[in-house]
Amino acid sequence: MLGPALAVVAVALCLSIAGAAVAAPSGQVLVVEGIDTGERYLTHPVDDGSTVALSYTHSVEKTPVYDEYRVEGETLVNTRMEFESYGWGLPSRVNVTNVNGTFVYDPPGPITTLETLSVSPGRIANHTLIVEDTRYDLVAETGARDVRIRVERRGLTDVFS
Repeated sequence: MLGPALAVVAVALCLSIAGAAVAAPSGQVLVVEGIDTGERYLTHPVDDGSTVALSYTHSVEKTPVYDEYRVEGETLVNTRMEFESYGWGLPSRVNVTNVNGTFVYDPPGPITTLETLSVSPGRIANHTLIVEDTRYDLVAETGARDVRIRVERRGLTDVFS
């Protein structure tokens, strides 16, 4: 049987270990939330190095666009862009490679690093979010509402809440 003082120490030790475990980071998630409301439409686990991409049809050019990012901490680093024609919002003053009729832009370094990526999912553009091998129809998931996409670190308290 434990003495009262030893029991108090044991309980305090257990509580501090449990508190540390709950506060410890348990990973990262990609969050898609409404710009105006903050409503969360999607969360998807990611790690440093995970690939996140947007695939859509350019609103003016009516050609496919693929815009790829890599997760680095709580930021998204633009790593690649593929498009079939030059139009508004597409890089026009950078070196691209033509691969079977598709312009491919591979930035030489972290040219664009974002904490938040804002997207206006459109029914005609058919915005698709791709996280590693999982595809999400952003129009269906969000009701075509403006969203922000960001990476968030999560602790165990977030996982269990």
